[in-house]
Amino acid sequence: MNYKVLTYGSEVLREKAKPVEKVTDDIRQLAKDMISTMYASNGVGLAAEQIGRTESVCVLDVTPAYGDGAEGEGKPCPAPMPLVLINPEITETEGECVAEEGCLSFPDIFVPVKRPERIVVKYMSIEGEDASIDTDGFLARAIQHEMDHLNGVLLYDHMSAVKRVALAGKLRRLKKQD
Repeated sequence: MNYKVLTYGSEVLREKAKPVEKVTDDIRQLAKDMISTMYASNGVGLAAEQIGRTESVCVLDVTPAYGDGAEGEGKPCPAPMPLVLINPEITETEGECVAEEGCLSFPDIFVPVKRPERIVVKYMSIEGEDASIDTDGFLARAIQHEMDHLNGVLLYDHMSAVKRVALAGKLRRLKKQD
């Protein structure tokens, strides 16, 4: 099942995700539906809040970035995709970089965002097992972006005052849609 991706202005996007106690069939189905929705929306990541849910679940598939030699510079993708992160938590960071980010909840809007270059994330896998990933580059950025959603932090919060003014019309239209 594909969900509608909520856009800026939807109140659930500001909610903090609730931890998943146990991976159940419902959680597995949610992850499957989120992956399907992400692909249908041509996204590389999706958090539960973006479809109106509040479980601490996000999904990613960044393989296109690693296949085209752009951000991933042609190196192999650092994790099997699609990747499902349940209750993700960053345990280590290193470095800093700024790059343009887009978001399915902010269609056609791109904002420069400063983030750690390398992260270590611990999470629960779709099998309910403890897991971790040590990654950098585009995957690290995508994970941090989706984790922002799980914490109620939006692309809007990373915009400078000048960028907010420049995008005021687009942002107003997004708010009216939801």
